[in-house]
Amino acid sequence: MAKAGQLTLRITVQEDDKTIGITFEGRVAGPWAEEVSRLWLEMAPRVGARSLCLDLCNVTYTDAVGKLALRDIVAHTHARLVTSTPWTEYLAEEISRPEEQKEQEAGHGNDA
Repeated sequence: MAKAGQLTLRITVQEDDKTIGITFEGRVAGPWAEEVSRLWLEMAPRVGARSLCLDLCNVTYTDAVGKLALRDIVAHTHARLVTSTPWTEYLAEEISRPEEQKEQEAGHGNDA
């Protein structure tokens, strides 16, 4: 049973007049990554002038689609990212880095 729990994603949303907080727990991968994208499409119009906080402290894994879903949210909102481990810090850096910078670091953006 613990194994099944490790393969799921729990998303908790807390809202008030000034902020929206979204907490992710588990794997942002496969169908769960698609659920993050669906949630964002639903929530984006409600953000408005409020600040957004994404709590990644309990994320255990992300696949490429999951990273894209989280990157989309960050790109549109400049959300504050909360982390608690070296891995979640790395994830936060990766999803908040502009795409052009990632390409340059990978050697694709060289002009030489």
